[in-house]
Amino acid sequence: MTVAPNPQSVLEVIENKMIPEKSTAINWCKIQWRAVLAEMVATMMLVLFGCMACIPLDGFDLPSMYGAFGFGLAVLFNIQIFGHISGAHMNPAVTVAALIWKKLSFPLAVAYVIAQCLGAILGYGILVGVSPMNVAENGVCLTLPHANHNFYNTLGIEIVLTSALSLLNCAFWHPANHEKIESLAIKFGLAIVGLSLAGGPWTGASMNPARSLGPAVWTGNWTMHWVYWLGPMIGTSIAAVFYKITFFNYP
Repeated sequence: MTVAPNPQSVLEVIENKMIPEKSTAINWCKIQWRAVLAEMVATMMLVLFGCMACIPLDGFDLPSMYGAFGFGLAVLFNIQIFGHISGAHMNPAVTVAALIWKKLSFPLAVAYVIAQCLGAILGYGILVGVSPMNVAENGVCLTLPHANHNFYNTLGIEIVLTSALSLLNCAFWHPANHEKIESLAIKFGLAIVGLSLAGGPWTGASMNPARSLGPAVWTGNWTMHWVYWLGPMIGTSIAAVFYKITFFNYP
């Protein structure tokens, strides 16, 4: 799943500071820990609330769109809360695109991905603890391919969905949109809803390796899990490079 850094974020201000060449790892941690912590908490909330919307309710047939709106709205409020601190990526695929665009350094990107994975595992773990049903045993919120899909189909759909998400991120990173960030949270939240509705029935519309990792760890179901890493990483890389080469200097 998820989102673009705010061009005016605290993260970018920090990254632009003049840091002495002999800066130690401790100094780096002192500067970056808030952004890394924000990524962990944001991803935790994304998985917790997004997957909570996927839990079947007694006596109520849960519409398939519940999950799509759950994740979309979770993205919306996380951007509003954490966007100015870390960019609210909540997604290793978004972090890779940001790295390609040089929106953050390689060490910070690695720290982001680790924090996102830990946050996703923690978020689903909290859901396991508070849910009235055994969500892990029932495989709630697992991203699994359609029964008639092989790994080529699943990989292709995840590439396409994540490419669309990455293009949206790149559009907001474009210098021409530097001052056009109003309603950013709403735009990304609705984009996630749309992409989830389109791809959910086929692959679960992960677009986010961390989001798929959390449920997989707790349920022990690793069916085609590697596709939910490879697909988003290929999709986000292709889209980010394509947009940067083709449209970065336009208009």
